[in-house]
Amino acid sequence: MVVDGHPVFVKTAPDTSAEASSAFPGEAAGLLWLAEPGALPVPAVLAVTERFLALQWVEPGPSRGAATEEELGRGLAAVHAAGAPAYGGAHVLRLGPLALADGPAESWAACFAQQRLEPLIGRALDLGRVDPAGAAALVRVCERMDTLAGPPEPPARVHGDLWSGNVHVDRDGRPWLVDPAAHGGHREVDLAMLRLFGGMSERCFSAYEEVAPLADGHRERVTLWQLFPLLVHAVLFGGGYGARATEIARRLA
Repeated sequence: MVVDGHPVFVKTAPDTSAEASSAFPGEAAGLLWLAEPGALPVPAVLAVTERFLALQWVEPGPSRGAATEEELGRGLAAVHAAGAPAYGGAHVLRLGPLALADGPAESWAACFAQQRLEPLIGRALDLGRVDPAGAAALVRVCERMDTLAGPPEPPARVHGDLWSGNVHVDRDGRPWLVDPAAHGGHREVDLAMLRLFGGMSERCFSAYEEVAPLADGHRERVTLWQLFPLLVHAVLFGGGYGARATEIARRLA
């Protein structure tokens, strides 16, 4: 869309249900929140209603290279360091058509187990995307979360849906954050999702750790954090995502 001679990116939704009505306001709030630290560019929110979201148009550029990945790693470390008031968020957590309750939690282990994994385990089981034995293994992981989650960290300001497709590269090769499910979370979860679907080399993760080293054992926790996006994909798309999640759960339980 072009407004006053300037291109604008507009997202629309015909669904007027109460659940869908929070999608665009929640996304707009997440974009504004991620923009506050000024560490990575985020499209400006021009207008938002329950039916549409109008954003600054960012002209796409070349494929990401080493400089782009390194800037993303350093910038993401700064965004995370800006922090959050609590684990969880004030809005419903939305990932595409999926909505999860996202109130503040007492710890990241509790948030991840009770507000992320447990609702998805039930949905995946009901849909036949995981079998009862696999669901039981996932429940055991939730029961062990205090041990598995690693040393305590303060709530980080996380993107929440950070696969490589939600990193937009502009004409100057700069990485922009788009389509967030922003909330207070654990910084390792954003990084684990970047690893899950590929598209980023080790340059990105090395640049991150140059700014903000990760706690001991972080590599062993990558698959734990990947359970969440795998279960999201199992619920939404089926395929082999549920089997992959239960395979990880059996190793961790």
